[in-house]
Amino acid sequence: MKKNVLFGLTLLASIGFMTACGSNKTVSAKADGMPEKITIVTMPDENNPEAGGKNKKFQEDMSKALGIEVDVMEGADYAVGIEAMKNEKLDILLVSPMSYYQAKERVEIEPIVTTSSAGKEAYRTVFITKNDNDKINNLKDLKGSNFAFVDPASSSGYLYPKYELVKELDLEQEKVEEPNYFFKTVAYSGKHDSSVMGVAKGDYEAAAVAAQVLQSMDDAGLVKKDKLKIIGETQEIPNAAYVMRKDLPEELKKKIKDFYLNYGDKEYFKAFYKDDSVKFVEAHDTDYESIKEMMKVLEIEGEK
Repeated sequence: MKKNVLFGLTLLASIGFMTACGSNKTVSAKADGMPEKITIVTMPDENNPEAGGKNKKFQEDMSKALGIEVDVMEGADYAVGIEAMKNEKLDILLVSPMSYYQAKERVEIEPIVTTSSAGKEAYRTVFITKNDNDKINNLKDLKGSNFAFVDPASSSGYLYPKYELVKELDLEQEKVEEPNYFFKTVAYSGKHDSSVMGVAKGDYEAAAVAAQVLQSMDDAGLVKKDKLKIIGETQEIPNAAYVMRKDLPEELKKKIKDFYLNYGDKEYFKAFYKDDSVKFVEAHDTDYESIKEMMKVLEIEGEK
């Protein structure tokens, strides 16, 4: 049975989201054809839940640079954001690698920027178990274990690790979550840190988690990394990207991209990404090319 990553989209949610974005450029435009306002929607960061409240200065700086009002909001569902963009109720959306291609199937979009951080390792998912678990030392050894993904909608916490398992172990993708097919049981912890703590406490024998989360939890003293071992990892995962509607005025699109690429407020990056060495870099469609193969292997379809 084919799976659709864009679940959670309900009529009620769509109406609520679009109403919140309703005072957009579709309502009024300036004499020069430029909108009076653009709306940007980001998504919550489970590793930095306070980040959503750090947008005020960024919003003001962008508004000044563009010469129009800018509204930065936090959404809760990629699918609803994509639907709102399709209906011209928002202009710029922060998307995950998977939702990038989901958005492309529904909306004419252009990538703007992604993020890069000096000295940081590439973003990827790792498979972990307890260090003293001598029965599990590689991906094949996961057979018969109690395993945890993060969430079926998570790129790093589900899609990439599932793809790695299917590809490397020649599993039937539609059966991976079935009890006693490969794993004894499969759970969804809801958050990367919950998966890490679950393995550390013995609730799960193994789990797939973002490598950066494991490191940050060790840095914070929440877990001891040396008590856990990494038995496998995924390919590099592209960072989330900001995308914009292709039908925005060309002059505005150029101003938007220039603003992102030249934005250098270290306090913003420290607050939003917990790292002041982060900067915006140009995003390209080819950055997300690997997603196509994953969608094919996992038989993922977007909404038409």
